[in-house]
Amino acid sequence: MRKKFVAGNWKMFTTAASARELAKAVAAGVGKDDRVQVAVCPPFPYLTVVANVIAGSAVQLGAQNLYPAKEGAFTGEVSPTMLVDAGCRYVILGHSERRHKLGETDAFINQKVHAALAAGLSVILCVGETLEERRQDHTETVLATQLRGGLAGLTGEVSPRLVVAYEPVWAIGTGQNASADQAQQAHAFIRRQIAQQFGEEPARSLPIQYGGSVKPDNAALLMHEPDVDGALVGGASLQAQQFLAIVEAALS
Repeated sequence: MRKKFVAGNWKMFTTAASARELAKAVAAGVGKDDRVQVAVCPPFPYLTVVANVIAGSAVQLGAQNLYPAKEGAFTGEVSPTMLVDAGCRYVILGHSERRHKLGETDAFINQKVHAALAAGLSVILCVGETLEERRQDHTETVLATQLRGGLAGLTGEVSPRLVVAYEPVWAIGTGQNASADQAQQAHAFIRRQIAQQFGEEPARSLPIQYGGSVKPDNAALLMHEPDVDGALVGGASLQAQQFLAIVEAALS
């Protein structure tokens, strides 16, 4: 039985003070209850702030990105080893905002995936189609391409440290979200694709999150679907009460 996994992507929000208070509220709400896997992913400057606050709770720390090198002359970038040193267990890679606003390719994302895994991090790999791609019935083609490209050169041995997040681009920050049926169809396709790449057992055990305007009022319906194993939460993760309600929905 796959454990539900709810992760909060704080994106480019919070200050040191508000990050501390948000993390404190989430950690207090989750406590040591590990029935749902929970992670928060603050901006780089506040990783250690949040790490100190959530220490001793069941909440894990994640980062929103990395650069695929251990160290070097890469001004402004953050390495996988730095993230591990800051206390991170997870890193989000391939988020649609980085693909579509910053031009990241599947090949570059694949380099990041390899670097993250080599450093001991677990990867939340984001995949998803735009509205135009969905309208043209290209959803499965896009998902297959992003999965093959992002996971190229890997074997099923890495599956225990891999999470896939399906995030329909048209539902991120728009207030829209995929219906439960649309989410299930995409998640089931992703699981079949993983089975083709890595085998049936890695596919069965792979957590697949839904990301795209997840809120307390739709979370339970989405996560009730058999292949929806949690949520990658954006805006609602910035309000502790809303985020904890989504975690609670995962229990139902």
